[in-house]
Amino acid sequence: MDLNFTPEEEAFRAEVRAFLADKLPPELARKVREHHHLSKADMEAWHAILNAQGWLASHWPREYGGTGWTAVQKFIFENECALAHAPRIVPFGLSMLGPVLIKYGNEAQKRYWLPRILDGADWWCQGYSEPGAGSDLASLKTTAVRDGGHYVVNGQKTWTTLGQHANMIFCLVRTRTDGKPQEGISFLLIDMDTPGIEVRPIITLDGEHEVNEVFFSDVRVPAENLVGEENRGWSCAKYLLTYERTNIAGVGISTAALQQLKAVAARQYRNGRPLLQDPAFAARLARVEIELDNMRTTNLRVLAAAANGGAPGAESSMLKIRGTQIRQEISALNRRAMGTYARPYVAQALHDGYEGPQIGPDGADSAAAQYFNLRKLSIFGGSNEIQKNIISKMILGL
Repeated sequence: MDLNFTPEEEAFRAEVRAFLADKLPPELARKVREHHHLSKADMEAWHAILNAQGWLASHWPREYGGTGWTAVQKFIFENECALAHAPRIVPFGLSMLGPVLIKYGNEAQKRYWLPRILDGADWWCQGYSEPGAGSDLASLKTTAVRDGGHYVVNGQKTWTTLGQHANMIFCLVRTRTDGKPQEGISFLLIDMDTPGIEVRPIITLDGEHEVNEVFFSDVRVPAENLVGEENRGWSCAKYLLTYERTNIAGVGISTAALQQLKAVAARQYRNGRPLLQDPAFAARLARVEIELDNMRTTNLRVLAAAANGGAPGAESSMLKIRGTQIRQEISALNRRAMGTYARPYVAQALHDGYEGPQIGPDGADSAAAQYFNLRKLSIFGGSNEIQKNIISKMILGL
């Protein structure tokens, strides 16, 4: 669906397209288009390019280095970046911690940490999930005990995405054990180089190192790294999660993936005609396209509300559910369109320097990997079942 933009918005879209044509490195776009794994240097390079342009923090207020864009401009930018196969910006500092600091941080924290997020001085990771405390996040056990000017942290976090690259982690920690579980949680910023922190890789079935577990043993954290009030970190946690869930929806990514799927289905034949003309396949494709159009409209409404000072509420849970379902369905259809080519998987083919045989056409080397990897979308950021509970509580009062 092509939205009807105003002349000013069309001019902005042309500006974004010109910027991407000029500044997005072709090799980086190729890696994204072919679903190759990006190195830390790759991700940092695109972060720096956007920051130099002043286009990195599109959802931050202008006073903190944001763009001051309208909701439609934000949508146009994200959509055009996805269509051009630009990398997604690592969200932990920019899209998660940044909004929390702007809302709950004190002035000293804002002055110090926000510029470091923008210029890439800090790579942040997220310390939320624990063994036994995933979707039931309030049951977390990692403790932080005040000792003079420090908190002493002990415990474990798990599924820490890209933690092997990070020098900083924002953590939910338990600072009180009595009362309601949510009322004893605090939000701490922790330097990963502090003595007592150990990062262990979790190698997934495809042989990749994307996630980690992090252990804290008597880690001393300066008390000034507490964001908001002690024992009131649950408010920070919920606020951050609304931005994470909105980001997981991935409207732009699904738009680009749908375009690629259509191109593949037009070239692949079944019973002597293009797969696009197969009634069963075409019906599934049409349904996912309609759902994506509907989600695009909802995403614009959420962006508009955020631009006016609101925070995504139940809408972020709606976007998270529908967005993950759409991305999973597109990957399933892509795998179906590839046919037998989608079955083999050579992990090395998704890394730089691979010179071995290719498995098949149209990116088939990554079709199976993409399909299985995207199963995680309906689990992380709060499982889709939990999101349905949130929606029923916030909207229906159940």
